[in-house]
Amino acid sequence: MKNIIIFIFCGILLGSLQAQTVKRASMPLEHGAHRTGPRTDDAMQKWRENGLGQFIHWGVYAIPGGHWNGETYRGAAEWIRSWNKMPKADYDNLYKQFNPKSFNAKQWAKQARDMGARYMIITTKHHDGFCLWPSRYTGYTIAATPYGKDIIGELVDAYNAEGIDVTLYFSIIDWNHKGYRSSPPKTDGEKAAYEEFKQFTRNQLIELLANYPTAKGLWFDGTWDEAWIQQAPWVDELETELRAMRPGLVIGSRFRADDHGKRHYDSNGDLLGDYDQTWERNMPGKIEELNGVDWDCVMTIPENQWGYHSDWSLTYVKKPYELIEMIVKAVSMNGNFVLNFGPDGNGNIRPEETHIAKEIGAWMKVNSEAIYGCKNSPWEKQDWGYYTQKGDNKLYLTVFNQPLNGQVRVKVPKCKDDQKVMIVEKAYFLADRKAATVKNAGRDKYGNIYYDIDSPAVKSGSPYVVVLEIKEVNKEERDNYQQAII
Repeated sequence: MKNIIIFIFCGILLGSLQAQTVKRASMPLEHGAHRTGPRTDDAMQKWRENGLGQFIHWGVYAIPGGHWNGETYRGAAEWIRSWNKMPKADYDNLYKQFNPKSFNAKQWAKQARDMGARYMIITTKHHDGFCLWPSRYTGYTIAATPYGKDIIGELVDAYNAEGIDVTLYFSIIDWNHKGYRSSPPKTDGEKAAYEEFKQFTRNQLIELLANYPTAKGLWFDGTWDEAWIQQAPWVDELETELRAMRPGLVIGSRFRADDHGKRHYDSNGDLLGDYDQTWERNMPGKIEELNGVDWDCVMTIPENQWGYHSDWSLTYVKKPYELIEMIVKAVSMNGNFVLNFGPDGNGNIRPEETHIAKEIGAWMKVNSEAIYGCKNSPWEKQDWGYYTQKGDNKLYLTVFNQPLNGQVRVKVPKCKDDQKVMIVEKAYFLADRKAATVKNAGRDKYGNIYYDIDSPAVKSGSPYVVVLEIKEVNKEERDNYQQAII
């Protein structure tokens, strides 16, 4: 059908569906949220339009790869130093072996670009305190390894060259610093040491922003310790300093607590930071859970392995199809999806991850229009998959569960203004731009309108996208559209 124009008797607003209003408290806070509602500047808008990102966990923990002295650590590989069978002194000397001769920042960046990632997050320093940049505030850095070169600098340059924004991950936990502690300091000596740790942390963060001026954000981890939570005034001041140093800097909800120790959301229910970081290896079921804020989901491929673990048989490993569905689901609820990779000690991205990146990239090459710059749609989700929306006039139907009868059914929202109608001017498949056949499927007893779209013959495991181009017109204009299906 060359020109498909369908009347949909509905006056819905095609902006993003807002979450149900959360009743806010009005507690006076000195260190609560600095803003209510989403940021509206260009830097934040670019972040929220990215859709897909890449996370990389890499450090000296990649050398043991989840094993030590013939035994297997079943936890997350980057935490192996905390294992009682991992001698701390042995771990703390692994940096002397760190010489990733296969590491090629340009190859990593190209693979990320081919996968469709628009931004990446790299671990500058994980909980072990080892720095992938040559920090002048500690000797425990890449400069002291056989490799010697600035890995963070190489990655920032390579990813920027591919048009990919870089966010710098930074762990507040630092097992290598003598002043670090998880519980609040009690003695005068402990307090003095913790003050040194705080200054050290500040110095390193300022150093990172100074060294890598194109970095777009800071992604914090290890901020759950009570000692850090109790530093709310100081951390609030530090955040203000960092933002002043880099206008447009994007920081998530993990960095600091409020006056009463509340994290992510302050005591009034307002978001701390620029986006919600609570969705780690987990996704919301519906948009109403998100409080109307920006958010991302960071996801591992094995169930709980961020750094390199050589044995993926210990846990369930996600398939490309599942991960593609997570990407679309996140965007359909106004979020970003960030997929983690854990390179080995030689700097190789493992073959399984490379395969997954290629599969996602192949799908994104065809269907990324339904991801980049898209948002939630007010059309009610159906069992076949997800809606995403671009602007006010394009709906994308990404079909994961192919209906057995070959008909993708859409439910049209009820009218709010009976003087308006919504017309579907065009319907087509995104893969080949061929027109889709749309048929009136009638109404239910509640007055809801349905349409069926003939789906193509597809191979199993191949989600596809149907595009509906829509336009709102006054009722009296409908007679101008001679081929309308009513």
